[in-house]
Amino acid sequence: MQVVLGAVCGAALGVAFGKDPYLFGMGNDSLGKLGMLVIRLLKALAAPLILVAIVDAFVRTQFSARQGARLVGICLLNVTVACTTGLILMNVFHPGYLWRGKVEQMLATVPYQEIHKAPTAVSLDPIQNLSSYVPESFVEPFLHTNIISIVLAGVLLGAALRRLQHQTPDDPGVKVLVGAANASFRVLVQILEWVIQLAPYAVLGATADAVGRNGVEILGKLFPFVGIILLGLAIHALVYYPFIAWVVGRKSPKDYLLGCSDAALTGLSCNSSLATVPVTLKCLTEKLGVSESSSRLAACVGTNLNNDGITLYEAMTAVFLAQALNNDLGLMQQIGIVLASIMAGVGVAGVPEAGLIVLPLVLGSSGLPSHVVEGAIPLIMPVDWIIARARTGVNVMSDMVVAVMLDAGETADERLDASLPPSIHEGEIEEIS
Repeated sequence: MQVVLGAVCGAALGVAFGKDPYLFGMGNDSLGKLGMLVIRLLKALAAPLILVAIVDAFVRTQFSARQGARLVGICLLNVTVACTTGLILMNVFHPGYLWRGKVEQMLATVPYQEIHKAPTAVSLDPIQNLSSYVPESFVEPFLHTNIISIVLAGVLLGAALRRLQHQTPDDPGVKVLVGAANASFRVLVQILEWVIQLAPYAVLGATADAVGRNGVEILGKLFPFVGIILLGLAIHALVYYPFIAWVVGRKSPKDYLLGCSDAALTGLSCNSSLATVPVTLKCLTEKLGVSESSSRLAACVGTNLNNDGITLYEAMTAVFLAQALNNDLGLMQQIGIVLASIMAGVGVAGVPEAGLIVLPLVLGSSGLPSHVVEGAIPLIMPVDWIIARARTGVNVMSDMVVAVMLDAGETADERLDASLPPSIHEGEIEEIS
């Protein structure tokens, strides 16, 4: 409730004062800078928290190949549903038709804004993306917030420590390292508890700055685009996720949505699923009752696979612009856009404004003219602060529904194992499962 109140107050300040100073020479931009300090601290906590959470999970809980395969399967299912939802909306309502003959006019009237360039390592080539995940030094992933590389480092460290723990359980050095991993995780969680108390004020500042800087009048021109994207994101997050959490995880829609509320609102306000990882873990274990192993596997290891919001946004935007240019895409072309969206989303995961940064790559793969690809960014940027927060919230809720589904599978595995005679070996259990 404090976060919601902060968002409402921030939006009111943004509408009332815009970019004008109103408090001792300070304005909404100053509030935004203060709010960003808290968000930066959350991001700073996220990377080491992911590393130690994975290492600690390896030495304290059991991860199996079956769980890893289940994680990939669940992520593929969710992203398939997301893209199917988006493409159905685009092909049923054809919202891009409202822009036909107006694209050039809108490019001339909408103010241009700068955007960060995409990192050079980001592409639609899976081999190039894979090579960018292997760092040249251990500190490089932390400097550039490359979460996939941090996850890889955590898996290697955790697996090595787990092997040593089994081979030499009485080694004092190994015991010290195991204890250090657990203590480090608890220390970071304690720091997180303190930072979370400042989250409502960060939300207030970030919302006031965003609304004051961008205004709401631009929505009139871009309403068809914003409306259809938000509709697709809302259907996926507020209809599909509660349904699948209920069917698979036996969590009622009410329990799931209430359990997601803190993490989703944090993602909406700070526009970073990475910064929300600590809050996501807390909500999963304390509000939804998900096991630590499933929570960490989904929120830490699977966070780069659960980019439903980005993938849906990229695919819908490409089809929308194609419709606006009287260039209706066939089924195979739309499937190609979906595959490009998935690759781009994974390749740029962890980068601020990831969805907007990789958009030119996806638009280029759809066959749109180069001048439209170049002009799409300044055209969409005035409203991207709304869409970006919505897709971040969807990405956060995606992590949480994956954790719920993993936990349900883990519980089913435990029941199966308990029902089998003790004489059945582990390999036979895998085969029966």
